Amino acid sequence: MSPLYLWLSLSSLFFIRRKMKSLRRSTLAPLFFLFLVVSSQSLDLNRQKKQGIDGPIKTLVVVVMENRSFDHVLGWLKSTRPDIDGLTGQESNPLNLSDPSSPSVRVADDAIFVDWDPGHSFQAIREQIFGSNDSSSDPNMNGFAQQAERMEEGKSKTVMSGFKPGLLPVYTELANEFAVFDRWFASVPASTQPNRFYVHSATSHGATSNVRKDLIHGFPQKTIFDSLDENGLSFGIYYQNIPATMFFGSLRKLKHITKFHSYSLKFKLHAKLGKLPNYVVVEQRYFDVKIDPANDDHPSHDVAIGQKFVKEVYETLRASPQWKEMALLITYDEHGGFYDHVPTPVSHVPSPDGNVGPDPFYFHFDRLGVRVPTFLISPWVDKGTVIHEPQGPTPHSQFEHASIPGTVKKLFNLKSNFLTKRDAWAGTFEKYFYLRDTPRDDCPETLPEVTTQLRSWGPREDAKLSEFQVELIQLASQLNGDYVLNTYPNLGKTMTVGRANKYAEDAVKRFLEAGRAALRAGANESAIIKMRPSLTSRSAGGHQSWCEEL
Repeated sequence: MSPLYLWLSLSSLFFIRRKMKSLRRSTLAPLFFLFLVVSSQSLDLNRQKKQGIDGPIKTLVVVVMENRSFDHVLGWLKSTRPDIDGLTGQESNPLNLSDPSSPSVRVADDAIFVDWDPGHSFQAIREQIFGSNDSSSDPNMNGFAQQAERMEEGKSKTVMSGFKPGLLPVYTELANEFAVFDRWFASVPASTQPNRFYVHSATSHGATSNVRKDLIHGFPQKTIFDSLDENGLSFGIYYQNIPATMFFGSLRKLKHITKFHSYSLKFKLHAKLGKLPNYVVVEQRYFDVKIDPANDDHPSHDVAIGQKFVKEVYETLRASPQWKEMALLITYDEHGGFYDHVPTPVSHVPSPDGNVGPDPFYFHFDRLGVRVPTFLISPWVDKGTVIHEPQGPTPHSQFEHASIPGTVKKLFNLKSNFLTKRDAWAGTFEKYFYLRDTPRDDCPETLPEVTTQLRSWGPREDAKLSEFQVELIQLASQLNGDYVLNTYPNLGKTMTVGRANKYAEDAVKRFLEAGRAALRAGANESAIIKMRPSLTSRSAGGHQSWCEEL
C-alpha cells in the first residue's frame, strides 16, 4: 500500500477548525466527546492496572553527560575513598610506544578547563586502548598520551589529567551520599552518538559514527520507549535546545509528540506536582551560547556549568512528592579521549544484533568502550555505596549503557522481550533498590554550591561545531525538511555555534507544533510528520507539512 499523505497548511487547518465548530453546534457533540474521554481514560487505567509496578521504584530518571572518563572526573576521589578504583598517582603513559626509551606522562590532578576536544573517533580510541592499531593485543590502556601528541603537540598532559574532588563539589557529594559505579563502560569504543543509542535501545544499529541514511529516516531499532509504551507505562523527555532522542525514528511518531517537554517550562512543574512519568530522560543544552551556556560537559564546555545543571536536577527531584519512589542515574556517553586506567573489556561481549560496522573497520560490536563516571541516586540506595562488577546474568557481564534498558525491563516487570542480545547480557542494578526495608530520610535536600567557574571567559558563539553538534544540526535538518536541500548533510559544517543553536531550537519548535496540529486534525497516531524545507518556506505565509503513515 502506498503511503497516505495528510496535507496540513493554513487553509486546511482553517477548514478543520470550521468543521469542528460545526460539530460543537450539534447536540450530539457533548455526548460524543464525553464518550471519547471516558473510553480513553478507561483504556488507560486498564493498561496501567494490567502492568503495575510492584517494586519500590516507580520513576527512573536518566541523565547522560558528555565525553569524560572515570579517572578524569572521579579518579582522584580515591584519596579519600580508597574503596573506589581510582588513581594512585603512579599511573602513566609513554609518549612513544615504539621507543623503549620514550619519556612517560604521569597522571596529575591539575585539570581545570579543557579548551580542546581530545580524540574519540573509533581509530583514536583503538590506539588509546591498545597502543596501536592492533586490537587483538591486550588492552593496556597505554596509548592515550601518544594519541594526544599525534593530534597536537603538548596535549598528552591534558588527557592524563583529572579534577581535584573539590572542583567538582556536586559529584563529590553525590558519590559520598549515594552510589558510584567504578566499572561502568561505554557500550562502543566510538564517539557520542553510537553510545547514546545503546542507552535507550541496546544497539547502535551498526553505527560507529554518523550514518546519513539513518539520520534522515530515523534509526529504526526498537527502543525502551517502545517497550514501555507496549506495557502501558509512561515516559517523558525534557529537552533544552534539541532532543537527541529524536534520532530514533519511532519517537517521531505523532503519538509520542506530547512526550517531549521543555525542560525550563515543565520539568520543575511536573516534579513539583508529582507528575513525572515512569521513565524520564533529561537532556542538556548542547550548544554553548551566552544567554544559556552549554551544560553537557563536552569539551570545551565548562564543567562547572554542568555541575550546576546536575545540582538543579537533583534538588528538583529531591523536593518532589515522588522522591521516595524514584531513582536518578547519571552517566557519560563516552570518555572523550581522556585517560582511564581500567582495562576495557574486549572478550565475551556479545554483538547486540549481528550488525557489522562500515568499512574500513567492519567492527562487530564485540568489545566495550572506555570506563565512564556513573552515579546511582535514590533514597533506597545506602550512603557511600561503591558498585563494582555485576553479579550476572553471565560470568562475563559488565555494567554498560545497555544496563539501563536491561534494568528498566526487570525493574518495571516489562513483558516485552529484551531489546537485543546486549541488554540481555549486561549487568543490571535493580538489586540495589532492595537492600533496604524503607527509604532513607537523611538524603540531602540541597547539594553544595558551585562557586568556582573553571572558564575565565564566556561562550564563543562564533566557534565551529563539534562532530556531535554537526550531527544535531543534521537531525534538525530532518525535522524541518531541509535534508532535501543540496546543503545536506554539510549544513552544520558552515554554521557557528550561535547560529546552530537558533536553527536547532527553531526546527524542534516547528516540528512539534506541526505534530500537535496534525493530532488536532485527526491524523493517524502512528504517522510521522514530514516538513517542507524551512529555508525555502518561511516567507510563504506559514510552513507546510504532511504525515506519512507507517
